[in-house]
Amino acid sequence: MTARHPRRWLILIVLCLSTLVLVLDNGVLNVAIPVLTEDLGATAQEIQWIIASYILVFAGLLLTAGSLSDRYGRKKVMIAGLAIFGVASLVATYAGSPEMLITGRVLMGIGGAVVMPSTLSVLITVFDDEERRKAMSIWSSVLMVGLIGGPVLGGALIAKFWWGSVFLINVPVVVIAIAAALIWMPESKAPWRKPDPVGAVLSMIGLVALVWVIIELPEHGISWPMLAVAVAGLVAFLVWEVRTPVPMVPLQLFRDRNFSGGSLSLVLLQIANGGLILALTQYMQFVLGFSPTKAGLAMAPMALGVIVVNGLGATLGQKIGNRPMTVAGLVGLAGGFAVMSTLSADDGFGMVTIALLIFGVGAGLAQPAATAALMGAVPHEHAGVGSALNDTVQQAGAALGIAILGSALANNFTATMPDSTPEAARGSIGEALAVAGTTGDSALADLAKNAFAQAMSGTFVVSAFAVLGSALIAFALIRDKKTTPPTPDAEQETVAVS
Repeated sequence: MTARHPRRWLILIVLCLSTLVLVLDNGVLNVAIPVLTEDLGATAQEIQWIIASYILVFAGLLLTAGSLSDRYGRKKVMIAGLAIFGVASLVATYAGSPEMLITGRVLMGIGGAVVMPSTLSVLITVFDDEERRKAMSIWSSVLMVGLIGGPVLGGALIAKFWWGSVFLINVPVVVIAIAAALIWMPESKAPWRKPDPVGAVLSMIGLVALVWVIIELPEHGISWPMLAVAVAGLVAFLVWEVRTPVPMVPLQLFRDRNFSGGSLSLVLLQIANGGLILALTQYMQFVLGFSPTKAGLAMAPMALGVIVVNGLGATLGQKIGNRPMTVAGLVGLAGGFAVMSTLSADDGFGMVTIALLIFGVGAGLAQPAATAALMGAVPHEHAGVGSALNDTVQQAGAALGIAILGSALANNFTATMPDSTPEAARGSIGEALAVAGTTGDSALADLAKNAFAQAMSGTFVVSAFAVLGSALIAFALIRDKKTTPPTPDAEQETVAVS
């Protein structure tokens, strides 16, 4: 048994800070969109690019960045990513035009893609099997705090300062994370392997095109040319990775039941989660009348459930294993969606709180266990690209959830609204309330709120079944190993404790 790294918990703080700054950024940006539109004179298309440019670049570069961290050193690559993200945040902070802000967001996407795989890969190389689950639970809790805290922090910053402060806040966090990484974090890398530039290019083309199709789906339908590019790029990538002697992504990972089971479980979980956030934030703002900041704060019960159960689950999971924890958590998530499907326009926040607590408990059990199953199947020399695969799976799932369930929600809303209502009020609840506000038609407003609640109920029923399907997949595929002896590959990996 190798000695545990003496500074492993300090290193975890660095990893959590590095991850937190990425998660917070997207949350605070959503709150800043109305002010950005006014101050920069951004068109609807420019606003879409401000949001989408980060996601496209981030998703497209994840696999390549993970491979680079394995080859050149995870500490080195993570610090480089943090530096890019910090400089990009300054560009976005002082952007005087939509084009400059889009440039900043592209650079932030590059930095984020470089940072994200390194955090989880460092975690699994620094912590042994006995402590890894606890470390992952802490890391997952920080992700949830960032997700919930982003809109709240963004609202507070905009109220006190100006929209640029939502990007400027990244800079001191980045500086602290870089300094702490230089002082505390060891370097780790895999044995040298030949680069795979063809695989990198094909993965970027395929993933960027795929995410673009998903982003465009809710408003513009399927972009067939981009879908063709996505399919061609990803198929060519898979064929190349199978045939090249030194692939960027070891596709044999998917032969492992735990890796495949964890991946599929996380995809379906994130699809459901994407639908949850999209529908529930609209419900709280348009139906209950919450401000964006208050709606973000109202998600706190879910964060509380995740954090509390993460702490308990780290110990419990070590005893009973990943499969029962994942299955139990996913069944709990389905229960949370079932409660949410009963919400009506007349319900207060009490029912939402109960549903969010149940959802948080389920997520707190399922997500760390599924991630542990997935990452436990990854050899240490592929920790970076394995982490990138995990991130890519979850990003794709969340984007699919927003696109697919968002489209279903919009279609259900339109179908529920009576044919006699104005055409301009049948596309979304936001448009309906805008028409009602202009005309002073309170009956139309009430009708739209009830129609949205019904549409949301149907969306949550679909989410519940998706999560139950994920539970069945987890039960069928994930297997808990009684013993986990060190592999020869893991022993060859270079980890400098200094």
